[in-house]
Amino acid sequence: MTADLDFQRARSPEQREARRRAILGVAAELLAEMPLSEISLRELARRVGLSKTNVVRYFETREAVFFALLNQEIDDWLTVLPAELPTGSPLPFADALAASLARRPLLCELWSALGTELERNISADTVRDFKITHSALQARLADLFSVRVKQLSNENARELVSLMILLVCGLWPFANPAPAVAEAVSDPRLAHSRVDFPERLGRALRVTVTGLLALSPA
Repeated sequence: MTADLDFQRARSPEQREARRRAILGVAAELLAEMPLSEISLRELARRVGLSKTNVVRYFETREAVFFALLNQEIDDWLTVLPAELPTGSPLPFADALAASLARRPLLCELWSALGTELERNISADTVRDFKITHSALQARLADLFSVRVKQLSNENARELVSLMILLVCGLWPFANPAPAVAEAVSDPRLAHSRVDFPERLGRALRVTVTGLLALSPA
């Protein structure tokens, strides 16, 4: 990005969408380089080549940027996920779902930050818009899950999506600890403290899917 963008007013809908996507692209790059807590709106604007005021034309706060990025990541995931999930038995389905999530660290990072960091410094209108879109994306995931595991009712598929997100939120930070914690748990005496994300998530999803099926009415 160059500073010239700062002086080029995006006038058409196409130009505004291109500018919006540029901001989200830089946000994703920054998140790959540093923890979300260290990314400021000022740094994001600098990397895009815009003033902070111009970024706010598109996203009211830093949190709003990452809300939009999270929904974009889910939408992108949904374009490839059908090819990655088997149809039939719930256990291979759970393993494939965990493996797919493990290949999308940006999505997992954003989900894990949702309740602890992103739902702060944000207006009710922005949260409402985010959650409406997020709910629609979750419904698409549930529809896919109920097709791939035919024993899952629509209600159970929706619950599986919600529980999957909670599992990601809980496991991801422990599987990706701060450097000092990672160094500490490298001690063989603390081997039990290490979290293998795809393995642990796969096991948790197996338990979740089979539990939901067991609780379903006959």
